[in-house]
Amino acid sequence: MALTQPTDRRLQPRMPANARAVVVAPGLELACVIVDTSPGGLKIRTDRQLALPSQVTVVDIVAGLATEADVVWRKGVEAGLTLKGQSPLCGLVPSRLLPAREAWIRAGGR
Repeated sequence: MALTQPTDRRLQPRMPANARAVVVAPGLELACVIVDTSPGGLKIRTDRQLALPSQVTVVDIVAGLATEADVVWRKGVEAGLTLKGQSPLCGLVPSRLLPAREAWIRAGGR
């Protein structure tokens, strides 16, 4: 009996990451880790299994970046996200990113 490896359906290569982050959405602020990245998406791991809304902002604390994304899959404490856009959190930010900037500051971002 031969075992086969699962097919990787990604069109772009993944890069391993280990970045502290915060998932932000209306009524939600949750610590997470960015597990890997690609030009089109992110994989994150949260501390607990929670239902995420379909659209979130992931705040990379060290990089000071807010990544707006769509949640495309969820399995246990991990989730896959498709990127919609990135914005720096230093200086002035659009009003839609104010909750992300506040979460970044609370998490120790500067």
